[in-house]
Amino acid sequence: MHDHSNIKEHMKVIGADGVHVGTVDHVDGERIKLTKNDSPSTEDGQGAKHHYLPAGLVAEIEGDTVRLSATAQNAVDMFEEAE
Repeated sequence: MHDHSNIKEHMKVIGADGVHVGTVDHVDGERIKLTKNDSPSTEDGQGAKHHYLPAGLVAEIEGDTVRLSATAQNAVDMFEEAE
């Protein structure tokens, strides 16, 4: 378990497979909020939305990159939308 205070705004988030997942907006409790810029538009044509990832997925923090323990696709499958 990493100290989430080391996760900063604009850090890149990548999966265990090295594939880009998103960019950190900020840490919200035990979740990482990703910026809208990396989020796809919704199926109903609405604009991009913030997504959250469980902070427990963080495997390591190196420089300006947060590496997850899950692959990028698995992380995307775990996205939670903002309420």
